[in-house]
Amino acid sequence: MNSTMMKPLRQQNRPVISYVPRVEPAPPEQAIKMDAFRDVWILRGKYVAFILVGESFQRSPAFTVPESAQRWANQVRQEKELAE
Repeated sequence: MNSTMMKPLRQQNRPVISYVPRVEPAPPEQAIKMDAFRDVWILRGKYVAFILVGESFQRSPAFTVPESAQRWANQVRQEKELAE
């Protein structure tokens, strides 16, 4: 195939969107705590991690497996410890 005939990649200058954790006073009442994991809760059918940072909780994005949510919590906690 001739390289001059190839289409250019779409959305080349698309900005990278990074996730900013939500800050909440406490995990919501409708969230169900998973006993097998330290920081993981079930919220609306997805797995979400809540970690206490200072006076409030940080909420992870929603994950489809609880291990991913716990990994996010461990990583954020580790980053906070390194920053201190």
